[in-house]
Amino acid sequence: MALLLVGAGSSRADEAFVTNQAEDDLSVLDLDSGKAVATIPIGGKPAGVAVSADGARVYVTSPDGRALSIIDAPARKLLHRIPLEGGPLGVAVHPSGSPIYVADWYASRILVVDPEKREVTGSIEVGKSPSGLAVTPDGKLLLSADRESHQVSIIDTAGQKVLGTVPVGQHPFGVTIDAKGERAYTANVTSNDVSVIDIAARKVVGAVKVGERPYVVALANGRAFVTDQYAGQVSVFDTTSLQSLGVVAVGEYPEGAQASADGRRVYIVNWASNAVTVIDSETLKVTGEMTTGDGPRAFGLFIRPTGAGPPAP
Repeated sequence: MALLLVGAGSSRADEAFVTNQAEDDLSVLDLDSGKAVATIPIGGKPAGVAVSADGARVYVTSPDGRALSIIDAPARKLLHRIPLEGGPLGVAVHPSGSPIYVADWYASRILVVDPEKREVTGSIEVGKSPSGLAVTPDGKLLLSADRESHQVSIIDTAGQKVLGTVPVGQHPFGVTIDAKGERAYTANVTSNDVSVIDIAARKVVGAVKVGERPYVVALANGRAFVTDQYAGQVSVFDTTSLQSLGVVAVGEYPEGAQASADGRRVYIVNWASNAVTVIDSETLKVTGEMTTGDGPRAFGLFIRPTGAGPPAP
């Protein structure tokens, strides 16, 4: 295992945990220096990633390896690998830290995983080919982008049952919930738009045209940043007016996207150019680029904020 560790007790910058599908590993990037500080072997073509709210754990799905890996984030090391059936792709963590939700692409279900027992404790039937997952800040609802059903399933986390579905654009992939837990945004891959959902009303309240093959939406500074995979760009729109604010050229095949905790920067993971592009959320200018491993995806919430979790041993 190739690992580079900083000294015990030293302060750290925010970190990005980026799944490198072609290299079967996970890059850990220091977001201040822009350098890789660790590489963690995963296996099974890792794709989905989710950092727990307290920053202590990172969960990684391996669709080919049929597994969920648990990473000790401060120590930057693999703790456990949980075998799963089907095709695990999207992953989300309950705000409390447990359970973990994993989208099974092949079986039209969400697997509920207990990270302490390291076993599947439940299964929730949803639409066809669930991909992106997101949990509301209060932990009460789980949203699933059901790609082949062209819908979002809204799930009660306590009862582990679907409360309703919302028809969206064609082939939704990523789903993102705002900080208040009021609206959700789905990137619809083949209709080239973003559906805006009022979660409480369970209905679409707007649709925004974006570039070709949108995959994920990141939210920052009252704006939505949408990775347009085939266009090699990020489309930006105002989340209040839903009006376009322009596009930002990034790397090849951008997919993963997430904003920094302060909302000043947006990080775009470019699948084909093996790099993370940094965008200033106010000026919409590219301010940097970081090198990853081969085939980075980072599908999910991949940033660990400063001060999260205990220092590395």
